[in-house]
Amino acid sequence: MAQDLAQLAKERGIRYFMISYTDLFGSQRAKLVPASAIADMQKDGAGFAGFATWLDMTPAHPDLFAMPDPAAVIQLPWKKDVAWVAADCVMEEKHVGQAPRVVLKKLMAEAAELGLYIKTGVECEFFLISPEGTEISDDKDNASKPCYDQQALMRRYDVIAEICDAMLELGWGPYQNDHEDANGQFEMNWNFDDALITADRHSFFKFMARSIAEKHGLRATFMPKPFAGLTGNGCHAHISVWDKDGKTNMFYDASEEMGLSKQGYNFLGGIMKHAEALAAITNPTVNSYKRINAPRTISGATWSPNSVTWTGNNRTHMVRVPGKGRFELRLPDGAANPYLLQAVIIAAGLDGIRTNADPGKRLDIDMYQLGHTIKDAPRLPLNLLDAIRAFDKDTELKSALGNDFSAAYIKLKTENWNSYASHFTDWERANTLDC
Repeated sequence: MAQDLAQLAKERGIRYFMISYTDLFGSQRAKLVPASAIADMQKDGAGFAGFATWLDMTPAHPDLFAMPDPAAVIQLPWKKDVAWVAADCVMEEKHVGQAPRVVLKKLMAEAAELGLYIKTGVECEFFLISPEGTEISDDKDNASKPCYDQQALMRRYDVIAEICDAMLELGWGPYQNDHEDANGQFEMNWNFDDALITADRHSFFKFMARSIAEKHGLRATFMPKPFAGLTGNGCHAHISVWDKDGKTNMFYDASEEMGLSKQGYNFLGGIMKHAEALAAITNPTVNSYKRINAPRTISGATWSPNSVTWTGNNRTHMVRVPGKGRFELRLPDGAANPYLLQAVIIAAGLDGIRTNADPGKRLDIDMYQLGHTIKDAPRLPLNLLDAIRAFDKDTELKSALGNDFSAAYIKLKTENWNSYASHFTDWERANTLDC
């Protein structure tokens, strides 16, 4: 039986519920509902105008209702009289096919029909910057090799510790926090879980990090490449598949060199097969391609891929197998939509299993030093337009994600690209004024 949100409010002292859904561009949309009205909202949903958000709708569309998922309630640790609750989008009593959380739940149900239960974890990287967004917030954080910088980490202790304390309180199992490879950049890790739980927590984490940073007079950004010359924000995803009880890792084969079962290799094969199209979702912004196609950074490495290759425990490839029974996809960046990130991984992986996809040859080389010698590895898209076109050509992946979603996503992302392409830049004036 679904949890009674009105009763929960009484038990926990919740005054307001923030009913939240995530649109196609990853923007979180919410209504603040008093606890006295939550019973009606749990039954009928909170009403929105879909056109007012990044969904492919018009002002003539009927009301969109965000139906709160009682299993996804998170009481704000920094403001305990408010509870955030993830919602599924419904219109005229039908789930909205293009809504990201709906897309993910559909794919998870398909996986479950095959006896597959996907567990994932994400590594969220972000910068703490000035409120104006023009510079990192710590002018003493200027080392050329800033990764794991102890002093810089402790200068931001108040922010990082408050976020980590919140995750501890929520039972997420956070286990490490560090200063990352760019000046002003941090990463925080928590335990992997069911893909939907991970997506909900990922969505909430971004909201939480921004809110707590603002509380301390700073700004948190997950922008893929906010500063030229510095390492960008990745969002590496760790993937494994389990049985229904969550006790047997179906990707694990102790007798195999990499510790991956045939099913694990097929799932990986699906990721490799659809990688170029995958990028439209894992790397969804114009700025994303400043990260995956970046020149060497100040620290000496971009830590991001630019080719479709896989390896063992080697961070210079798109996919690495850091331990038996799982693999890490290093392609996604900080702008990835938490729900679509999980959805597209599952869609590609399931196709790989159904088609017995072969991931191809494992490459045990330093791609940053020797990648130019590999002639047959596909290159990742050079820009968002190339990624959109690759996605549009990938009929299998589009069908797996759903035609409603795919058509809407391609339409809105193409409009987004066209808006960027029509924007006049300082570079154009500097380089073509005298033509």
